[in-house]
Amino acid sequence: MRVVIARRLPGESAQKIQAAGHECWVHEGDVSIPRALLLEQVRSAHGLLAMLTDRVDEALLEEAPLLKVVANYAVGFDNIDVAACRARGIVVTNTPDVLTDATADLAWALLLASARRIAEGDTFTRKGGFTGWEPGMLLGRAVRGATLGILGAGRIGKAVARRSAGFDMRVIYTSPRPWTEGEQTLSAEAVPLETLLGESDFLSLHAPLHEATHHVIRRETLAQMKPTAILVNTARGGLVCEADLLEALQAGTILGAGLDVFDPEPPDPDNPLLHHPSVTLSPHLGSATVQAREAMAALAVRNLLAVLAGTPPITPVQATRNPRTSGTTTTRR
Repeated sequence: MRVVIARRLPGESAQKIQAAGHECWVHEGDVSIPRALLLEQVRSAHGLLAMLTDRVDEALLEEAPLLKVVANYAVGFDNIDVAACRARGIVVTNTPDVLTDATADLAWALLLASARRIAEGDTFTRKGGFTGWEPGMLLGRAVRGATLGILGAGRIGKAVARRSAGFDMRVIYTSPRPWTEGEQTLSAEAVPLETLLGESDFLSLHAPLHEATHHVIRRETLAQMKPTAILVNTARGGLVCEADLLEALQAGTILGAGLDVFDPEPPDPDNPLLHHPSVTLSPHLGSATVQAREAMAALAVRNLLAVLAGTPPITPVQATRNPRTSGTTTTRR
C-alpha cells in the first residue's frame, strides 16, 4: 500500500513504514505541502500522515478513493472533517498524551514571561534601555498565591493546573466533565464560565476548537475579566477573537496575553498583536521539544500501520461538529 507523509518528520517515520512493506512518499519541502501537490499525491494513497496545516475535507477525500486512514500529527485537529472520513470508512487518529507535558511547560513559560514582562525586558535591555537598577522598572505581577483559571480541563489543562502547586495558587476550572482528582489533590474548583472569567488572575485556554468554543474569548467575555488578568493560549488560535483581544489590551480591560497560536497561522506580519508590548509571543511551539515531536511521529506511524494492517488504531478520535471544516474536530485533548 502507499502512504503519503505531508511533511518531513523527526525520527524514522518513512523507514518504519517502508519496513512494514509499504511504499512511502514524503514531502521534503521546508514549508507546508502545496494544496495541489497534496491532492495529486492522495489520489493513489491508502494512508495519509497529515499535519495540522493540511485541510482534510470533502474536496480532498473526493480525490482519495483508496484512502483508509488519516493519522494527524497533532492532538486537536480542526483541520479534518472527521464525519466525512467516517462516512467513507476512513479512520482518523491523533497523538494525545505524548505532547501533554511539553505543551503544559510552554503554557507556564508564557504565563511567567507575561507576568514578569520578560519579552519587554529582553527588548529593553538589547536596545540599551537598562542603564541601572530602578525601583519602578518593568514591574510585573506576582504569580504565587494568585488564581489560575483553566478553560478546558483535558490532559493539557490538567497538566498546567498541576504545575501550579509549587506556586501555592488557587485553581478554578470550567470543563464539560468534572476533574475529581484535581478537586482532591489541588483543591481545584469547578466553576461556571462567568466565575472563571471574573476571578482568574491568569486564564489558560485548553479547549478544543469547535462550534461552541470558536471565539469563546471575545469582547463580551473579555469584559468580564480582571483589568490585571493575563490570558494564555496554547490551544487553538480560533478560541480568541484577535480584534477583540487587541481592543481589550488597548483599553486596559485586561493586562496582557501570552500567545502560542493565532488565527490565521502564520499571523500577518502587520497584525497589531505582534507589536503590542503587553503580548508575549511564540510561534506554535507547544509540542516543540525533541522528545515530544519524535513521540508524536512514532505514535502517528503506529496508528497508520495498525489500520493498514487491519487492526484497531491506538488513538482513534470521535467526531463532533466543527465550524471550520463544516465537519468535525475531536474532544480528546
